[in-house]
Amino acid sequence: MTSETPPSISVSFACSSGEKIPLMNRRYQVFDYFTRLFGNSSSNSEEAPKDGYVEFGNIGEATSGRTLGPFAGVFAPVCLSMFSAMLFLRVGFVVGNAGLIETLFQFAIAYTIIVFTVMSVCAISTNGAVEGGGAYFMISRTLGPELGGSIGTLFFLANIVSSALCLTGCVEGLIDNFGEFGYLMPKDSYILNDGHWWRFTYTSSLNFLNLMICLIGATLFAKTTVIIFAIVVICLLSSVISFFLKSPFQVEVPAANTFVNQTNTTVLLNYTGFSLTTFTENLGPSFGYDYTSNNIAVSFSSVFGVLFCGVTGILAGANMSGNLKNPSYSIPRGTLGGVLFTFISYISLSIFTAATCSRDLLQENYVFLMPINIWPPFTTIGIFTATFSASLSCLIGSSRILEALAKDCIYGRLLKFVNYGVWRSNPIAAVLFSWALVQIILFIGSLNTIAQLNSILFLLAYVALNLTCLGLDLTSAPNFRPSFKYFSAWTCSLGLMGSVVMMFVINPFYASTSFGLCLLLILLLHFFSPCEATEWGSISQALIFHQVRKYLLLLDPRKDHIKFWRPQMLLMVANPRSSCSTITFVNDLKKSGLFVLGHVKVDKAETNLDYTDKTISSWLTLVDHVKVKAFVELTVANSVRDGLHHLVRLSGIGAMKPNTVVLGFYDNKVPLDYFTRLDSVYKTSVFQGITTNEEKFPLRLPNEEKKLSASEFVSMICDIFQMHKNICICRHFDLYNKTDIVKNIRFKYIDVWPVNFFGPSMNDAYDTSSLFMLQLSCIIKMIAVYKKHTLRVHLLNTIDIQSQRMQLKQLLSTLRIKAMINEVTEWSQIDLSTLDSDKNAYISRVNKLIKNQCAETAICFVYLPMPKEIRGSDLQNVNYLNSLTDLTNNLPPTVLVHGVSAVTSTTL
Repeated sequence: MTSETPPSISVSFACSSGEKIPLMNRRYQVFDYFTRLFGNSSSNSEEAPKDGYVEFGNIGEATSGRTLGPFAGVFAPVCLSMFSAMLFLRVGFVVGNAGLIETLFQFAIAYTIIVFTVMSVCAISTNGAVEGGGAYFMISRTLGPELGGSIGTLFFLANIVSSALCLTGCVEGLIDNFGEFGYLMPKDSYILNDGHWWRFTYTSSLNFLNLMICLIGATLFAKTTVIIFAIVVICLLSSVISFFLKSPFQVEVPAANTFVNQTNTTVLLNYTGFSLTTFTENLGPSFGYDYTSNNIAVSFSSVFGVLFCGVTGILAGANMSGNLKNPSYSIPRGTLGGVLFTFISYISLSIFTAATCSRDLLQENYVFLMPINIWPPFTTIGIFTATFSASLSCLIGSSRILEALAKDCIYGRLLKFVNYGVWRSNPIAAVLFSWALVQIILFIGSLNTIAQLNSILFLLAYVALNLTCLGLDLTSAPNFRPSFKYFSAWTCSLGLMGSVVMMFVINPFYASTSFGLCLLLILLLHFFSPCEATEWGSISQALIFHQVRKYLLLLDPRKDHIKFWRPQMLLMVANPRSSCSTITFVNDLKKSGLFVLGHVKVDKAETNLDYTDKTISSWLTLVDHVKVKAFVELTVANSVRDGLHHLVRLSGIGAMKPNTVVLGFYDNKVPLDYFTRLDSVYKTSVFQGITTNEEKFPLRLPNEEKKLSASEFVSMICDIFQMHKNICICRHFDLYNKTDIVKNIRFKYIDVWPVNFFGPSMNDAYDTSSLFMLQLSCIIKMIAVYKKHTLRVHLLNTIDIQSQRMQLKQLLSTLRIKAMINEVTEWSQIDLSTLDSDKNAYISRVNKLIKNQCAETAICFVYLPMPKEIRGSDLQNVNYLNSLTDLTNNLPPTVLVHGVSAVTSTTL
């Protein structure tokens, strides 16, 4: 045996200049090239390359937007966003009111939620390519458009609020430095006036500066992120060093604290330096009043709301996913590193603050870090750079989320202006819209008030992220295999529950409102959004599959009880074009049971192995169009009868299998096309093709031979009986119009004929078939359309009519069926002896009798007798079918019913 060398594969790429770049046949070179392009390729085409070349378009354009690594793209933005207004402006507020022990406890809670959420983010982001949109992209591609769109919208609003929060903090720091009695201003001089509207003017000006930077492009900010971060770290280090170098002295109350300054006396607050006494006094909580919010009383929840807003920046790196070289690599490392660095910074600053500053200083002067700094401008620079960069980052992030929502067409035409307003990859319209919303939030004015709203919205986003990861983990989907392994269902659950609990701890009203708004958005998007986004995949489908499989295994057919019987229908459909009314009726008849549409393609099975794959989509579209809750089962067989055997045996799964088979009647009527009739409620062009060959479900031509013979149809009835399934045969349903039944006052009754007309007996009303008929008629009566109709059970006039009436009345009472008993006196005029001597004449008279009673009948249920010979000859079968035809001629929509098993119960 000789070993052959595998054929080499020559692959080359076309670059932007048109030059074709050949690649060797070594797999590693090919893999390396695909790795470098993986995040940017938008093509999912599996077509073979033409002429041995794979076209990737302009490679330079594809990679131009992704330039950032884990440090500049994730770590620095995360740290800046988490520091924001909290680092230099609110650490004293938190420690001064909550005390050191409670502060550390609150940081532990906040960072526990944060760490678990980061684990979820890392798991999702390392499970596939993350594109622009960050957290919204992760959530929407997992939860689907409804949940993803609603959470994405609220996350967009969270970034808007966060930008306003940081601007408010920035202005607060500037006022305390350059306003009246500002720390950097000589006595009795100032640059900035103070007051609500002055502050609004300053924040608006900074917001406009943000706008200008964003319009120039986010790349400018991205390039300076590391420099800004370095400046903030230097300022932070200067504050930490100052605790060790600054001697004890007294600090004046800032001018912004009008509630203390209204006494017109100078109030001095103590900076003690490192002191065990000061440290001990600051261990426990002592809640005071917030002088920036009209002296509102401070509580645990309000402190935590402010504290948590300082750690909500964990998604700043994920928001830049569209600019990252390798999001799956950068997001986990950069985010976890940023969380660790900020945690150490906050804890250290809190401990030093508690050990050196009196309680009064912390509660009455939120910018105490400025006067105690060895060089106060360090703190000023730190406040300005941390808050302004965070506000700019949030504005950029919110505009990118809005752009992603618009691209996904979540809100249809409502956000089309965003797609039109893009210039050189910069979403100008999204930036302008986000800027306008930030401007509105700035009217609130108070940093602490905005902080609570900001925390609630971000916590809601964390709920969604943890829920997303939890769902992916619980479904055990084979394709969920993230490279980040340090997570589990427990971490997701703890992050989710912690987020929900703390939302209501911070502000129950805001939390309830945000959940209500989220639910409202979900419903609106579900019913009105044009976005189907089936290519995204929805975790709901995976969860449903997981649960359905589990419960199907628990559904044991050996434990079935007649009390809980329900119809499980298999409707054999020759052509849905002519069967829409029957499909609708059987959907009502199923009573929340299983409903399967079965179809047999008569052909050679071996040449149609892909028949189901090719046609199932059209059938599912049909189900949606007719608006029924049904499954579809298709098969290919040599005959309709053989196909019926396949479907009866194999339809359903486990204990959820059809117990009733429904057939259309075999006659010579020309089938109606409900899809093209002008008066049809099912009229549609969805199934029309450009040519006749492309038309879906083409009808049989008038001169075309049927795929089914009359004898085979009767044999199918017998087969169903032998397979121990209930049988229903629907006739005249071309006359059935559900809308007409509602509007037309002529229809008053639902009729039941519990008598075997092919061999009448006094016990017919109490056998299995009649009880099955009564059960079906009772189900139809439960449907809203038929509630106004009277259920009428016909009793044939016999010698012992009174006794029969009492027995039937007792039966209906026992079965809890409210029905009117109608005595048919004309029955006495029919000679039963003609049943054997002249059956055709007998059947004609019975048909006339039924027809005379049905002038106001909407639906008629008639007893279906079985053929005398189950395996009769073709002639016997045809005669039997002719008798059924004569029996039901010219009746309203009629259901011939034969039951084989008990379906009613009189026990509790």
